[in-house]
Amino acid sequence: MPKIKCIISYDGTHFHGYQVQPKKRTVQGELERVLEKIHKGEHVRVQASGRTDTGVHSRGQTIHFDTALDIPGNSWKKALNALLPDDLYVTHSEVASSDFHARYSVVEKEYRYFIINAVEPDIFNRNYMYHFPYKLNIDAIKEACHYLEGTHDFTTFSSAKATVKGDKVRTLFEVSCNQNGEKLEFVFRGSGFLYNMVRILIGTLLDVGQGKIRPEEMAAILESKDRSNAGKTAPAQGLFLWRVRYE
Repeated sequence: MPKIKCIISYDGTHFHGYQVQPKKRTVQGELERVLEKIHKGEHVRVQASGRTDTGVHSRGQTIHFDTALDIPGNSWKKALNALLPDDLYVTHSEVASSDFHARYSVVEKEYRYFIINAVEPDIFNRNYMYHFPYKLNIDAIKEACHYLEGTHDFTTFSSAKATVKGDKVRTLFEVSCNQNGEKLEFVFRGSGFLYNMVRILIGTLLDVGQGKIRPEEMAAILESKDRSNAGKTAPAQGLFLWRVRYE
């Protein structure tokens, strides 16, 4: 049975996250609804590289599903997009190898977080950027980013609601902050991420930018493995799952 791999983009504003939930509109729910239609009523389970929360967006979520239909890999893009809603789009489709798994084959994920650091809000970007009107020391934020790179136990930066079993050791290959006028773009590239990890990291880095935490304190905050030592969880709308990389 062929395995189809797709890269999808979605605007998370009107989705209750990625994962199927009863009586709620989700990304997985929309995908499986459309696949069921294409498969004449047969339910098709979709696997993803990971879940995103309500309001979180994606430019590069990766999914896979098994199908008995004889449709060329690159034709699934057109077939799915013809039936999907306007805020969910398949950017690429192909036949994957039999041992490919959208979640377990991941070697690197990249998230980006966008902030508008201005007194006045940008109402046209309110669903895609976090409006943060307070003065920030960008150099201090950049210095703090370096302490987060490498392999660490990120328990401090994991939501108390997390259900992850096993250790919370992850490797971050890049943590960076780039400023373009009033807009800030944070890049997080890593082997994997914990529940709400990026949003908690953002909240903590904003505390550094405001002088509430010194950059060099990040090492001790990491080592404490105590969520209460980190900053607030930043809002969902600034977060994008940007890219997922496989071997």
